[in-house]
Amino acid sequence: MTFQRAALFSDWRCARAAAACLSAPASWPQVQLLCWVLMPDHWHGLIELGPRATLSDAMQHAKGRCAHAVNRARGRGGRVWSPGFHDRALRREDDMLTAARYIVANPLRAGLVRRLGDYPYWDAIWLPAHGESKSGRG
Repeated sequence: MTFQRAALFSDWRCARAAAACLSAPASWPQVQLLCWVLMPDHWHGLIELGPRATLSDAMQHAKGRCAHAVNRARGRGGRVWSPGFHDRALRREDDMLTAARYIVANPLRAGLVRRLGDYPYWDAIWLPAHGESKSGRG
């Protein structure tokens, strides 16, 4: 959640900076970000921790990097994120793909867009990379 629930990511410059940061592997050492969506005043993500990673360390690292990027984009310093984070662990029987679909559908449920493809600030590892077919052969 952003500091004081400010709708920072309604500004495309801040949203673009945060999206680029969330997508960057350097933001997630020892962690795999499976999917994410950036909302006007918060973000949702599905992550898989590596064997030595902790959720607290991963979130602190990513939020710090993204705060720096957002502040650079808006041309000033200041707090970007509220302290802490909310989490929910998936049980083995939970379906990760179902959870991912729920996460990335947040802009639809919030009424920000009518089609998910119209919302630019989300990603999921299950999508082919730009220019690739689903088979991965381009």
